[in-house]
Amino acid sequence: MDQLRVVVAKPLPAEYVERIRSAEPRIDLVIEPDLLPPMRWPSDHEGDPAFRRTPEQQRRFDELVDSAEVLYGIPDTKPAALQRTVRANPKLRWVQTMAAGGGAQVRAADLSPEELQRVTFTTSAGVHAVPLAEFALFGVLAGAKDLPRLLAHKAAHHWSEERWMMRHVADMTVVVVGMGSIGQECARRFAGLGATVIGVNRSIKQVDAVEKLYTSDQIVEAAQGADALVNALPGAVGTEGLISRAVLEALKPGAIIASVGRGVCIDEDALIELATSGQIGFAALDVTTVEPLPADSPLWDLPNVLVAPHTAANSEKEDARIADLFIDNVRAFIDGRRLRNVVNTELFY
Repeated sequence: MDQLRVVVAKPLPAEYVERIRSAEPRIDLVIEPDLLPPMRWPSDHEGDPAFRRTPEQQRRFDELVDSAEVLYGIPDTKPAALQRTVRANPKLRWVQTMAAGGGAQVRAADLSPEELQRVTFTTSAGVHAVPLAEFALFGVLAGAKDLPRLLAHKAAHHWSEERWMMRHVADMTVVVVGMGSIGQECARRFAGLGATVIGVNRSIKQVDAVEKLYTSDQIVEAAQGADALVNALPGAVGTEGLISRAVLEALKPGAIIASVGRGVCIDEDALIELATSGQIGFAALDVTTVEPLPADSPLWDLPNVLVAPHTAANSEKEDARIADLFIDNVRAFIDGRRLRNVVNTELFY
């Protein structure tokens, strides 16, 4: 039986290359590290942006990815490079993306219906659920305990004689928008602290720890009077701007926002205005509409907004977890079984 040719198209430490090779002898796993950018930190899928291939190296890299039946990673993590590879390589059958929201990258590649039918795309959904749920929980707790006020008092060396009431997660209603693996993990953690969890999803499905579930077109109703809202939405068809001004205004005055999905899913202009007015009491954002966040964005200067540079999902174990997910999937692929996390090529999530 011929081995399945798998080409690694992104930086990957040798230990995980060997992990995949030793786990599944039916694949021919190929990687040429000199053609890939050096990693700047663990699980750096893009690698050093200063890396440049010589014309000869680019020719070799293109030939390598064009020989693959399966790609581990999107070439250079660029939709244009994915488009070029799909069109140049008729043997390509499957691409494993590194991002949980890999569907957005596939959508941006602007592939034809025939190309989307020929090549299967899978994401790393589930791998990032725990660290992102932890950031969401941290964000809501930071707002509930008035972190900006505490930091301001500490910076001023001020021991306040005034005692103020901190909010308690156990008394809160938390709306989680997006019930994929990240949203479900968020729901479990908030429910574990005693919060009432309301879910919003494209379709109604049973989700543990969610007291009531609304469809996306009922999102304003779901948000009515809630203490906090978590954005766990993917960047897919129908999610851009779903968390609108009307949704933010429906929340309880002083509500808390934690955003760990995609920044484009929130009306950022409305968020800035409402955080300024106090309707939004605190926001913890791991994602923004434009990344990197422009230096002139008002978000930087709002004392009740915390900005993380899309780093909440990062973990030293991320490469290991994605490798293990790929091992399970490549066995399923060879055996003719259904793959996990297949991208819906109509909605791209």
